[in-house]
Amino acid sequence: MSEEVAGPPSQRLAELGLTLPPVATPLAAYVPAVSSAGQVYTSGQLPTVGGRLLATGKVGGEVSLEQAVEAARVAALNALAAAAAQAGGIDQIRRVVRMVVFVASDPGFTAQPQVANGASELLGAVFGPNGVHARSAVGVTVLPLDAPVELELVVEASAAAF
Repeated sequence: MSEEVAGPPSQRLAELGLTLPPVATPLAAYVPAVSSAGQVYTSGQLPTVGGRLLATGKVGGEVSLEQAVEAARVAALNALAAAAAQAGGIDQIRRVVRMVVFVASDPGFTAQPQVANGASELLGAVFGPNGVHARSAVGVTVLPLDAPVELELVVEASAAAF
């Protein structure tokens, strides 16, 4: 996860065959991201593509571990899009500070850290050592829209972004 990467994050995304999606429209009374003291905090981001959830239900039940890992990866891309929009572009993000991943879990499911690895590995691929972050992976009963995963990021942005 922490291997050296060459080039700015936008270049790494392109090399990985990825693009940042449009910032998701909030579901209620909040904004996708805010900045304070050189950091950008994202609201919880769901694993949506084109406004639709990749899957619904509980991980370890209707949603497999593999599907949940992919959902975490997609939610991370959505969070990066929100953070980048607030920071003035993905190349203004200097490092990932913290990530929280909520996993809607079947009662017997205990592999929340493996689900979160989908997002952590993506951040490492895009930012190299600057993608290594503090993290929590939390099992919960239910998430908005019956999503299997929700993800929040805190990133440090360059001074030029503010």
